Amino acid sequence: MEILWGLMALLMIGMVVWPIVARRRAGIQQVHAGHPDAADPANYGFIRQELLDVRMPGPDQDLLDVLDVVQRTQDYRAAQQLLAGTEADGEVRWQRVQAFAGAASLELAQRPGGVSDSPGGQWLRVWRTEAPKDAGGAAVHAEFLVQQAWRTATPGTDEFRIIMEEARSACGDAALLAPGDPIPYIIELSVARGLGYSREEFEQLWLRILDRAPAHMGAHLAALHYWCEKWHGSREQAYAFAEAAAARAPQGSLLAAMPLFAVFEHLPEVIVVQGFYESEVVTKAMHGALYAVHSARPDDPMLAHVRHLLIFFLVRAERWAEAMNQLVHVDGHVGALPWTLASEPASDYAIYRALAVAGYEANGGSPATLLH
Repeated sequence: MEILWGLMALLMIGMVVWPIVARRRAGIQQVHAGHPDAADPANYGFIRQELLDVRMPGPDQDLLDVLDVVQRTQDYRAAQQLLAGTEADGEVRWQRVQAFAGAASLELAQRPGGVSDSPGGQWLRVWRTEAPKDAGGAAVHAEFLVQQAWRTATPGTDEFRIIMEEARSACGDAALLAPGDPIPYIIELSVARGLGYSREEFEQLWLRILDRAPAHMGAHLAALHYWCEKWHGSREQAYAFAEAAAARAPQGSLLAAMPLFAVFEHLPEVIVVQGFYESEVVTKAMHGALYAVHSARPDDPMLAHVRHLLIFFLVRAERWAEAMNQLVHVDGHVGALPWTLASEPASDYAIYRALAVAGYEANGGSPATLLH
């Protein structure tokens, strides 16, 4: 009987998976110049997998240069100067604060320190000691604590709560040093999720952010997590939050792409419905994101984030040409959703890129027909 049940289970799995596999295989086999496996991303000028930068979603050479100096010399002053010269309420400052905090956190993980050597990330401790009134250093320290909590402790444990409470206090200190700066409050959104703020507490925090930076995409993405089903909300609440943000988005704002992020956060672990990625909900969210991309400033620092997520959905929906059009804008950097959720972000990205190239060529595309 157990063997019979096992065979029936295998048959049911096969009935679900085979149509998806067969459909993809049929679509790609249309290529006329040899087998689709021969499609080479390098023909489109794409970067080799081992050279893909997993640190950021897009280029920020000033940040990379400063990170190199700070990590090589263990002198914080270059980071301090860069943040001081970065627009206070913009997306770039938020990304740079995250990058500096992440660098310090990774250094500490790689070099915890001991009797004979100092711990990694020592430059951040020196920064806070020598410049306690510096708003940039205070924000980086608060974000560092948040990342440490998620990286080193398990949500719900005493260790996690202790680190998050320290981060909450650090956010308050950073906010006092720069009253108009939304960054300390954006950092606290992650604390709110980790500590399980009540709805009233969260709404008060969110209003402080809206008062300072109402169209901040990074803030909206951080807040979306709180409303997700896996944290303190539901699918309906997350969709409502994302759709409200899209509805009030000013012209040229990437907030119109928020529903696609809400859809991504609630993807089922196993998709058994054929055509899921062509469904009305997913298609509508993709179209909103495509509209946002086409309307945004070319130098919008959040543009790469939206393009990367679009690649994921467009490939799943077998919209090969549109996926390729996004790839040519972001290739080289993979530090964004959905790739950062994988243990090997560059590998996951490269798989989707290869599928896009194969599908594009299977339907008559070539390097000559791809618009840059």
